[in-house]
Amino acid sequence: MQPILKINLSTGQIQSFSIPAAWERDFAGGASLAARLLYDSLTRELDPLAPEAPLLILNGPLSGTAGPTVGRFVVCGKSPATRLWGESNCGGFFGPELRMAGWDGIWLTGRAEQPVYLLIRDSHIELREAAELWGKDTYEVQTAIQQETRINGLRTLGIGVAGERGLPYALLLCDHGRVAGRTGLGAVMGSKNLKAIAVKGSGKVPVFDPAAYAPRRSAANLALKADPMTAVLNSLGTAGAADYFNYLGEQPKKYFSAGTLEGADAISGASVAESILVGKSACHACVIACGRVVRLEDGQKRKGPEYETLVGFGPNLGITDPKTVTRLGEWCDRYGVDSISMSGVIGLAFRLYELGILDRQKTNGLELTWGNAAAAEECIHLAVRRQGFGQFLAMGAQRLAEHFGAPDEAVHVNGLEVAYHDPRGASGMALVYATSPRGACHNQSDYFLADIGQVEASIGLTFYDRHAGAEKAANVARHQDFRTMNNALVLCLFANVPPETMVELMNAACGYDWTTDDFLRCGERGWNLKRLLNLKLGLTRANDTLPAPLLRPYADGGSAGYVIPFDEMISAYYQARGWDPHSGAPTPQKLAELGLATLLPNNL
Repeated sequence: MQPILKINLSTGQIQSFSIPAAWERDFAGGASLAARLLYDSLTRELDPLAPEAPLLILNGPLSGTAGPTVGRFVVCGKSPATRLWGESNCGGFFGPELRMAGWDGIWLTGRAEQPVYLLIRDSHIELREAAELWGKDTYEVQTAIQQETRINGLRTLGIGVAGERGLPYALLLCDHGRVAGRTGLGAVMGSKNLKAIAVKGSGKVPVFDPAAYAPRRSAANLALKADPMTAVLNSLGTAGAADYFNYLGEQPKKYFSAGTLEGADAISGASVAESILVGKSACHACVIACGRVVRLEDGQKRKGPEYETLVGFGPNLGITDPKTVTRLGEWCDRYGVDSISMSGVIGLAFRLYELGILDRQKTNGLELTWGNAAAAEECIHLAVRRQGFGQFLAMGAQRLAEHFGAPDEAVHVNGLEVAYHDPRGASGMALVYATSPRGACHNQSDYFLADIGQVEASIGLTFYDRHAGAEKAANVARHQDFRTMNNALVLCLFANVPPETMVELMNAACGYDWTTDDFLRCGERGWNLKRLLNLKLGLTRANDTLPAPLLRPYADGGSAGYVIPFDEMISAYYQARGWDPHSGAPTPQKLAELGLATLLPNNL
């Protein structure tokens, strides 16, 4: 990998930092390597919004190589939402452009005295005054910097008002609505008075053996283009299976409290395609093009909703109109807030209103009834402004529920709102959510696909019924290791690329001679490293749990009556992982096996 930039925004000092070769080989790149780079900097006492808190943007060895869906990068640090490991994955063109400028990452510390943005043109690095950009939304800031610099092909990653105001679920956005959405790292960037990073490169993305890489890359893209899953994603977007998930009882309704909802079938990729879709968008060199371009009543083209946004602002709130969901999702993008967390917080508020815990006196007069889209939109505005009832919405679901005396109603894990794949419909997600290093995350393992049959036998995965229990625990762990490598390379989860192809691409790009077992061992090492880091930050065995609403059976729908056997599943998971069942920590034997023994936190 190329060097990374280390920038202290307090002093303006800019340095080049070369990543130790042993760390590259042990952790590959992306989120796993970021965890190793930041391991010593992140402590339990560290305030994520303090000047000394680091924010690391990092590519992987395949980022920008025109391979299958490798236009991605990661943003990492300490999460203001969870106070644990913060990790978010983003597509678009920013990561490849940074590599073409000769850099594989940007390591930020400090706080500028006044708002600034960072401009990178190959080896020319400068901090520019950004007072006039402060207060602009995430799309406006891209346009403004482009107009100021007049640099063709400039790629900008920025924050919105939510990041400036420190919302714990603020995001970073680039290009046509590509976001590093989860864990609130937009607030970390805002705390540094850094509005945006703009980059333009003129070089080539490096690979170890171009002659070996090129034909493998080409063959992988051709195979991916012909894959049936690609066809679904291209035609229907990430919500292509929404109606099937609805049928299975995996699509949440009314904030995880109802198994069915009249009209929920209208919330799907097919419905979007038939009503408002006018085009598609793709990340760097991607043959899938899952992004949606839609047109609403005003005639303007805009980003269409992906699955999580479609469900979060749809059935989760009792709304069944894709146009309404699109508008609510756009507010989130422009303000710079994670649509999963924002819709989750609003869903909780609607649920507390239904239960009588909230009333109009407490909600600034808002009637938070299911399907009330106007109230949902007002909640977004109030949260970002931190006005009235919005000051509680801005805290996130866990603290909102605690404030109003109903902690057991918040659907979160470790402070991160649960994504919209209900584990009562796909039980493997119970373990995924409970053990994810960044809180309730579906991108550390999209095991909901394995639960309906998409398993990779070549890496030892076996198909189990979607309502199976402890017997699938080892399978889930193996799948997490596999997806950890996606987030290290960095390769999109939507690409149905065989593991052996991923290994071939990595070997050609890095000059390695890895086997598939080596590849998965690297993933296991990365997963356990993040576990150690979270234990260092205060995680305990008690954190590995599910929120109470997910342990209640639905009365109707595709998963009616099913109760997740969570205690048996988590015990089997610890055994499969080689983790101590009492502390939840990797055993000394497991750490020695993975070469991590020297990183055991002092508090264990």
